[in-house]
Amino acid sequence: MQDNRHSVILEQRKNLTVNGVESVNSFSEAKIVLGLTIGERLTIVGSGLKITGFVKSNGTFTAEGEFVSLSYGGKSLASRIFK
Repeated sequence: MQDNRHSVILEQRKNLTVNGVESVNSFSEAKIVLGLTIGERLTIVGSGLKITGFVKSNGTFTAEGEFVSLSYGGKSLASRIFK
């Protein structure tokens, strides 16, 4: 079972590592939406975005590209269904 720790590491706006990820809800070259173990969503916006890894068992997500913004908002679909 995953714990509720969450962290974001953004290196020179080119490489992103996020821990505490439960799911990849949607992705394109311009936007990635992640479901987090803390029950929220993380929306990542940029250009040329590419997912380079996602290990569901430990909640580690990595991506590269040109990142413009990271924003939290709303509860994930799973947290809304399983209250």
